[in-house]
Amino acid sequence: MAKEIKEILDTNVLLRFLVGDEPQQQEKAKIWFSEGKIGKRKIVVKPLVVAETCFVLESFYKKNRRDIAKTLQIFLSQKWLKVEERKTLLNLLDWYKKGGHFVDSYLLACAKKEKGKILSFDKKLTRDLR
Repeated sequence: MAKEIKEILDTNVLLRFLVGDEPQQQEKAKIWFSEGKIGKRKIVVKPLVVAETCFVLESFYKKNRRDIAKTLQIFLSQKWLKVEERKTLLNLLDWYKKGGHFVDSYLLACAKKEKGKILSFDKKLTRDLR
C-alpha cells in the first residue's frame, strides 16, 4: 500500500490565493486547492502558517482583523483541508477580530478548550478568559 503524501501549505500560497496580487500564483493556488478538494492532494495547514498569514495581511496589506477573521473562518472550515488544531484556530478568530493579538487569541482559545488558565502578567489577557 502506497504511503499517503501530505503537502504542508506555505504562507505564500495562502496569501497569493487570498490576495490575488500575483495572478499566476493565485491561479496555481486555486488549482492546488481544487485538487485538494477532490482528493488528489492532502493539504496540511499548520497553525503557524495561519498566524503568519494574519500578520502579513494586517501589516503589509493593511486588512482589518474582522475581514481577515471572516476569510480565514471560511478557509479553515473546509473539511478537505487537514487543518491542525482546527477547532482552536476557529475559536481564536472571535478574540482576534475584536482586536486581540493572534498569539493572545490562540492562548485564550487553548485555555478555554482545555478548561485551563493562562500564566501571564497581561491582566487584560487573563481577564478575557473569564
